Amino acid sequence: MRINVLGVGFDNVTMGEAVDRGMELLHSPGTHYVVTPNPEIVEICRENLAARQAVNAADLVLPDGIGVVKGAGMLGTPLKEKVPGIEFAAGLMERMAAEGLSLYLLGAKPGVAEAAGERLAAKYPGLKIAGTHDGYFKEDGPVAEDIRRSGADCVFVCLGAPKQELWMAKHGEAAGARLLCGLGGSLDVFAGVVERAPKFWSDHGLEWFYRLCKNPRRAGRMMKLPLFLVHVEKEKRRK
Repeated sequence: MRINVLGVGFDNVTMGEAVDRGMELLHSPGTHYVVTPNPEIVEICRENLAARQAVNAADLVLPDGIGVVKGAGMLGTPLKEKVPGIEFAAGLMERMAAEGLSLYLLGAKPGVAEAAGERLAAKYPGLKIAGTHDGYFKEDGPVAEDIRRSGADCVFVCLGAPKQELWMAKHGEAAGARLLCGLGGSLDVFAGVVERAPKFWSDHGLEWFYRLCKNPRRAGRMMKLPLFLVHVEKEKRRK
């Protein structure tokens, strides 16, 4: 049973349980994908049926951010904890490295995925970087074919929402990897281009505010958070 937050069904798991499930999917036949919605993505899903369908069709839906956890609690259906996508990815890579599995990095500006790959290979000895591709492509087919040729076990799809969710739902099988993970701007962090919020800020649910202070141009996107809470409150009253 998933926890429904404004039409998006979240898996009620801890970080450890999420990583365990990710590894199970990696060792299961077929193609699977993971999504990591935050309040902004939930708001997109409220307005975009195709995005909502792609998110809810994922094999694992993780609550990325304290806003989703608070929203679920307000609705009387609490989630165990927030499961940030970037931390889920770190746990997954640690386990993949121990098994010598391979990873393909897709997204961000030209050069970022390559830089991220170099840093990740050094940080997780045993992890194989099967290939990389930036997010500035016009045709999906050649990208999916490149992933398939690489033989990657897992793909981090970092194209931003809802493009990455729609891409995984439509092209995941053609890409041939057993697991795809939609991880937004994570490649910028892995490459060292963007600094993640210090632990104090994330522990107190203020990572969004830290990012806003670092980049005031995100203000428009950040307005999705109060809007999300307004919609949660309306849904709570409706119930």
